[in-house]
Amino acid sequence: MLELGYQILPHPPYSPDLAPSDYYLFPNMKKRLAGKIFLSNEEVIAETNYYFADLDKSYYMEGIAKLEHRWTKCIELEGDYVEK
Repeated sequence: MLELGYQILPHPPYSPDLAPSDYYLFPNMKKRLAGKIFLSNEEVIAETNYYFADLDKSYYMEGIAKLEHRWTKCIELEGDYVEK
């Protein structure tokens, strides 16, 4: 990869600390859905669709921007969970 000008960076194959859906999207969605009672799968799907439809592009950009800090922290902790 050096011939392409890229540096290969070490990271664990999967870490919930580094998956934006795990550390950013789903925790916030769970907060919005907390305490609500759904009578069908369709209601859950509709509420989830409303949640994502209400999010501005900047919300997603913020989640991606946090990834660099989380990646650095994960490397410093040698793969241990960032949230510890």
